[in-house]
Amino acid sequence: MFQWIEDAKRGSAEAHEKLVKHYTGMALAVAYDKLQDPYLAEDAMQEAFTEAFGNLHKLQDPRRFPGWFKVIVERQCYRYLRRKQFRTLPLHELEQPIVNQQSLESIVERREMIGQLHGTIEELPSNMRIAVELYYFQGYSLQEISEYLDVSLSALKKRLFDARRKLKNTLHVADFVSVFSDLYEGGKRMLHIVNGDSVGDKLKQGKVQGDILVWRELYSFGPVFPQMDEPDNRKARAQYLEHTLGIPQKEYLDTCELQERKLQDFGKYDEVVLWFEHDLFDQTMLSYLLNWFKDRPLGNTKLSLLCIGAYPGIELFRGLGQLSSAQLETLAGTWHTIGDEELTLGSKVWEAYTSDQPQKHQRILQDEYTVLPFVRDAFEAHLSRLPSVSSGLGIIEQATLEAVAGGINTPYELFRKVGDQLHVLGMGDLEFWYYLSAMTEGPHALLDINGAASFPKFKAKAPDFRDCMLQVTSLGRDVLAAKSDYAHTNIVDKWIGGLHLQGKAPLWRWDLQQRTIVLAGESE
Repeated sequence: MFQWIEDAKRGSAEAHEKLVKHYTGMALAVAYDKLQDPYLAEDAMQEAFTEAFGNLHKLQDPRRFPGWFKVIVERQCYRYLRRKQFRTLPLHELEQPIVNQQSLESIVERREMIGQLHGTIEELPSNMRIAVELYYFQGYSLQEISEYLDVSLSALKKRLFDARRKLKNTLHVADFVSVFSDLYEGGKRMLHIVNGDSVGDKLKQGKVQGDILVWRELYSFGPVFPQMDEPDNRKARAQYLEHTLGIPQKEYLDTCELQERKLQDFGKYDEVVLWFEHDLFDQTMLSYLLNWFKDRPLGNTKLSLLCIGAYPGIELFRGLGQLSSAQLETLAGTWHTIGDEELTLGSKVWEAYTSDQPQKHQRILQDEYTVLPFVRDAFEAHLSRLPSVSSGLGIIEQATLEAVAGGINTPYELFRKVGDQLHVLGMGDLEFWYYLSAMTEGPHALLDINGAASFPKFKAKAPDFRDCMLQVTSLGRDVLAAKSDYAHTNIVDKWIGGLHLQGKAPLWRWDLQQRTIVLAGESE
């Protein structure tokens, strides 16, 4: 997008055309909202483009183009309002003729539904009306609308949430979501790919139509590879997960085969919707799936994405699993179409994340991810799991040690504390028990644990674990006080994405202040 603007400044006709194509829907929506006349709205939009391209050289920061262009559109509208009296035309008359219906009755019925829907939308406050128009009818992403309207993502999501609630309660259209789906997605065979059993079960209980595929993987933990389906790679991962988390190899391999067989059949669906959230657990899963779809011919199947980092009324949003069936229903239909840009970026992220070259991981933080807005924070959290230059601890061990030193002494209370603090990781309990166990073992333990014979593992309970007590060892206190470097005293053997850390004094460190990977010794 920003490259189009730079090319347009240099007079590229192709770049001008791309910008016009991309921003026409936005400009028309804003202009119609101001002028209430489709013909004047189109004239204002065309004049706004002419003015924008004539003054593009004055725009110093290409990232400001969406908001800058919106101001120009509004200025053109005010000129028309001062100059002309005009007749109004209901928005539903702008709707394209509906074709390929089986009967005149069905055409009339659907036109009535469209009229009801648009009539209802026109009663919304202006800021909600424009957000609904751009998101539902024009198909722009939340990030694009946020930049164009110059509002934060959280404020935009709140507008859409409030708009949906108002529309669902209206007398004109009793169930906006249902009507919208019937008109614009009606009857489609859909596949919803979700990030956990809890979300899958709630979607099945609700009104979201289609098949549900729960993607059961944990790419944020253990060895990962560019080609996960290669037999040797899959076997190596299965062995590691069994050793560390207690997941039986056969169960893991059977699950992989089953879910990928389902994925291979995506062509029988009209639409595949990916339901994900902001944390590392989900962003790694999302990048894997985008990479998987990238080089496959989609045919007539449409790919869509719903990816959120907040939900109205929830102060600390940890993920979709927090939401009830009714709350998940409010998200139905808010997904947007996945295009080449999302597929390319997702594939690029997966390639970097699974690489054994640290510079590729670092590069994730240096690129632009406008269409995947949660990538940067999630993958910065990923790199913060490397041993730090200050203490030799990764962010999980550091937060855990600080919490115990601060008086959090029981495992489940500790998991809640660290999980809330590091919610951007999306860390599950089994993963955390693995880290906690490693901190209590060996001659260089950071924590002492009293009262537990074993840690919980996959489907293996440990009844005495809940009531055990943790305390910081003398080494742990020294590490917290920066008197000892844990990476120099302990033998490491863990995976951080595609990076395998082994032995004493691992080669790669994370510099929190500079937000960069450094070689051990560079910052000392």
